[in-house]
Amino acid sequence: MNAISKRLGILTLAMGAVLGGDALAGTLDDIRQSKTLRVAYREEAPPFAYKTPAGQPAGFMIELCQAVAKDLAQQLKIPDLKITYVPVTSVNRLDAILQNKADLICDSLTQTVERRRVVDFSVPTFIDGATFAIRNDGPQDIAKLAGKKVGVAAGTLTEQGTRNSLAALHVNAEIVSYKTFEEAMVALEKGNISAYFAGRAMLTSMIKGHPDASRIMLASTFLTIEPFALAMRRGDGDFRLAVDTALSHIYRSGDITKIFINTFGAKERPTPTLQALYMIATLPE
Repeated sequence: MNAISKRLGILTLAMGAVLGGDALAGTLDDIRQSKTLRVAYREEAPPFAYKTPAGQPAGFMIELCQAVAKDLAQQLKIPDLKITYVPVTSVNRLDAILQNKADLICDSLTQTVERRRVVDFSVPTFIDGATFAIRNDGPQDIAKLAGKKVGVAAGTLTEQGTRNSLAALHVNAEIVSYKTFEEAMVALEKGNISAYFAGRAMLTSMIKGHPDASRIMLASTFLTIEPFALAMRRGDGDFRLAVDTALSHIYRSGDITKIFINTFGAKERPTPTLQALYMIATLPE
């Protein structure tokens, strides 16, 4: 059993212990009472979620969840609905739901079968895939990473995916886990690792905004295809329906394109794959 599976097993037991006691009130009831939507997000996961120098949450998933909150306010007739942001890490983000510290995880969180045993997910919100960044003088062929050190962010699906991909290709590289993406990028710049594995959109954003971007490049290899979604308490069908309804409104109205442009730049548009995703994920009224 891999580390992620073990952790999800522990989380499943914790969830069972919670549900074995008094039934929790529905999330919508909690929101009506508190007039607050609690959003969990990572502070260092651009372009999807991060904290600005001014200390404000920002990113694609943050803007998307702000739009979801606006729609929920209309559905629930709570014009003064507020958002409270709950910082999490890639390791403890599911705990925020299981320990009832947050209502939604708004992050680059991949929906998997294992994770669905622990939490519920909305309709898809984005599709990305894992690849790796290297220095300009680094090995672009993944096979040439054999015998070298490569970096990943600890606790992410990419960490286990990288281990599986390298093993399947018989590439014996040493995998080094870092607490944050920034730490891994610094290690790559200094030559402490030969490659850094992460989602392509995240790597593109980090390289684009880096002061020494000309020395870093992306490999052309996709190792995985990962569908992102918003995570919430398992078994709360009313809240999931409300969130999916909100996302359907956002997709159908075209607001998703505005959010995409705000995040990725005025000249950027959703890829044909993303456009198809939003068409398919939109639920008819």
